Amino acid sequence: MTHVPTSRQSIHSFLRLLLAALACFFACLSFAGAPQQKTQVPGYYRFMVGSFEVTALYDGYIDLDSALLRNTNPKEVQGLLARMFLKGPKVQTAVNAYLVNTGDQLVLVDAGAAKGFGPTLGYIGDNLKAAGYDAAKIDAVLITHLHGDHVNGLLAADGTMAFPNAEVWSAQPDNDFWLSLEVAGKAPEGFQPFFKMARDAAAPYQQAGRWKTFSNDQDIFPGIASVAARGHTPGHSAYQLSSGQQQLLIWGDLVHNHAVQFARPHVAIEFDIDKKQAVLARKALFARAAKEKLLVGGMHLPFPGVGHVRSEGKGYVWVPVEFGPIRE
Repeated sequence: MTHVPTSRQSIHSFLRLLLAALACFFACLSFAGAPQQKTQVPGYYRFMVGSFEVTALYDGYIDLDSALLRNTNPKEVQGLLARMFLKGPKVQTAVNAYLVNTGDQLVLVDAGAAKGFGPTLGYIGDNLKAAGYDAAKIDAVLITHLHGDHVNGLLAADGTMAFPNAEVWSAQPDNDFWLSLEVAGKAPEGFQPFFKMARDAAAPYQQAGRWKTFSNDQDIFPGIASVAARGHTPGHSAYQLSSGQQQLLIWGDLVHNHAVQFARPHVAIEFDIDKKQAVLARKALFARAAKEKLLVGGMHLPFPGVGHVRSEGKGYVWVPVEFGPIRE
């Protein structure tokens, strides 16, 4: 039998306890019935490089088969993947872009894949808007190279310019290769779609007089310079941002598989046009980034793809940034 308190004070205490228990009971029922959301936050991450505000933008991901890696073997690859708690052969691989607000200009580095490689990609526009920016306000787009997962996003769904007021900058050697009908005609049939993607992405900007080229290392805008990183493609380029005493090196496709290629910089990937040169470029920029303690950003590093490179043994280690507030 439940004991019922008799004094007024005891009755008040009992009622308070009873109400608290009932509130907890109904709250638990409410939480238990809440539907799972199963959606992620918008894909952008902001940080400062001197006075430049940089926003990393997530275009999505593609499951990249580690069997595409060269200068290695399946046993070594699987061991390196397992070391990073990854399972092969396919590894989720991000596609990133970076928006630089210099205070005077809005400069986008790469434009993503649009929907040219499936439904898991093509979210640069959505995340640009979520980050508070309008594609029509972009002043320039700097292209690391003319592969489709970096340039398809130059076009809107209807084939018009996704960045109608922007100049697009591309390295001359990549133009000479990917935009050439003659070179495309000599390429294997399986490569033809990649040449077409590049030509289609460039066409409306060329017609509008907004397609620009550069050669070698060049200052493109104040505080933004191209850095040759050729091998992955003939004109593959990184971009170095410099503001005050701070720098950021956005290195494009220097790395496709972070678990393998940091530890084994000599490992190439099937997509490299000149595998030997791609390896040399990777080793040179890894060594520089580690020595100078450069902040770097990569298009296929786990989002936001920003961090540092540390030497370890005969290879390197990727040290990603930590999430935190914007610091001047």
